Amino acid sequence: MQALYPGSFDPLTLGHLDVIERGSNLFNQLVVAVLRNPSKNPCFSVEERLEQIRRATSHLPNVQVAAFDGLTADFAQACGAGVILRGLRALSDFEYELQIAHTNKSLAPQLETLFLATATTHSFLSSSVVKEVARFGGNVGHMVPTGVAEDLARLFNQSSP
Repeated sequence: MQALYPGSFDPLTLGHLDVIERGSNLFNQLVVAVLRNPSKNPCFSVEERLEQIRRATSHLPNVQVAAFDGLTADFAQACGAGVILRGLRALSDFEYELQIAHTNKSLAPQLETLFLATATTHSFLSSSVVKEVARFGGNVGHMVPTGVAEDLARLFNQSSP
């Protein structure tokens, strides 16, 4: 079975990577898909985020990386996924994620959504928190893969971690 793990991944965190690694063990194929969202102003381009994910998942042979725009349910169907994988950090994520899962189910009844709780060591992480810490010169080496930490340092004109 193939699954889709969609998100903005701006930037990829170790929480995201935890879900990707665990998802790759659950499914024959996992597509990590970066949403092109015109309403957001990302720090990294879609191409940069794709490359960050490719570098961080190069040890996972059944993980593919792609970009998409439009509805997640449509892209899941287009790439042959039967499951949408979503990570949960805290209870506060659940209400929003459940609403999205129900919306996707209403659009594509054959799709299922699977929620994975992020490892507790990463439960505090969000891309927004990582960017804020990096913007003010804090160490993000324990929050993101090494290549992403280097990209953030370059982005905010700081020395690498």
